[in-house]
Amino acid sequence: PPHLDQLAEEGVRFTDFYANAAVCSPTRIAFLTGRYQQRLGLDNALYYQEMGRGLPIDGETIADALRSAEYATGLSGKWHVGYDRQRQPRQQGFDHFFGLLGGNHHYFEHMDRIGVPDLWLDNSAINREGYSTDLITEDAIAFIEKHDKKPFFLYLSHAAPHFPWQGPDDHDKVVRPKHKSWQQGDRKTYIAMVESMDRGIGKVLAKLDELNLRDNTLVVFTSDNGGHTWSRNTPLRGSKATIWEGGVRVPCLARWPGRLPQGKVTSQVGITMDWTATFRRLAGLGRDRAGEDGIDLLPVLTGKAPARQRTLFWRRKKGPVRKNVEEGLAVRQGQWKFVKQATGERYLFDLESDIGEARNLLDQHPELAARLDAELVAWEKRMDSE
Repeated sequence: PPHLDQLAEEGVRFTDFYANAAVCSPTRIAFLTGRYQQRLGLDNALYYQEMGRGLPIDGETIADALRSAEYATGLSGKWHVGYDRQRQPRQQGFDHFFGLLGGNHHYFEHMDRIGVPDLWLDNSAINREGYSTDLITEDAIAFIEKHDKKPFFLYLSHAAPHFPWQGPDDHDKVVRPKHKSWQQGDRKTYIAMVESMDRGIGKVLAKLDELNLRDNTLVVFTSDNGGHTWSRNTPLRGSKATIWEGGVRVPCLARWPGRLPQGKVTSQVGITMDWTATFRRLAGLGRDRAGEDGIDLLPVLTGKAPARQRTLFWRRKKGPVRKNVEEGLAVRQGQWKFVKQATGERYLFDLESDIGEARNLLDQHPELAARLDAELVAWEKRMDSE
């Protein structure tokens, strides 16, 4: 997509960046809190209109933190970390919210998969004509225009290219709640959805230029999970909802003219919640009082600090509603990734030479596998003790 390509050319592109989870809600919880989502009891995505689960009601989000540092805070797009009123964006630190509370909705009729209307402005459900991707873009631009004279934090969270598969010209395509049409699509429609999102991102970047904010704005693009259904994850193994690389390794671009190098490619391993820590440091804030599991990426990206070796963990578990889940655990340490599935299989991969996770080296390095397995066990105990 041309505008994302331009963003990469003007900033830093990560080759080894990860989502905190293989599905959306847990990754978003990690971003909003800066902590492993397992500490907060969320290993899986919320179901449609599921109450009583999601963000902690009394915790601190990155929006709370930045608002305390006198940033205007806005969310344009998808939320999917809590339906209860106290878990909604305006109650979780955002001055402004426009978008959907759930994981996906009809891009023209703005109802979720079970037929519940799901388009919101702040705390109220609303009706608004238009294609969701365009509406989200328009709202993001309006937020920037309103707050261009003070520090702002905009969480621009497009639903696209999530199902239902509807491009901007698919007004008349039959897509009905509780029906197989909700997930029927094709590669052509997927491309149209991505291109529409890219055009919207281009408009947002153009607005930053128009308001002379380009040099004073850190722009980050990433995803909450790996590609699914009509995407192409080659050469990665697997896709969304799995802890193979195709489920958790995601694109990540960062642009900040004058502060970050232009056109750089970095193999620094990073994860969603690192941006939480990074944004806090940029706002002059210390570690979250509840703790922080991510790192500030800026010193490495600016060359002020050497690359850091990371040890990162993932876990997939069944949810209270979603039972058809491939459960398992994974850890990446340096070039090595160890995968442990609930069904008993164990795998060890050297990601430097085998990005596609095709060669299981467990038998060649039993001691390394045993050590990484022990680290996974210890990590799980730490997460579940909170």
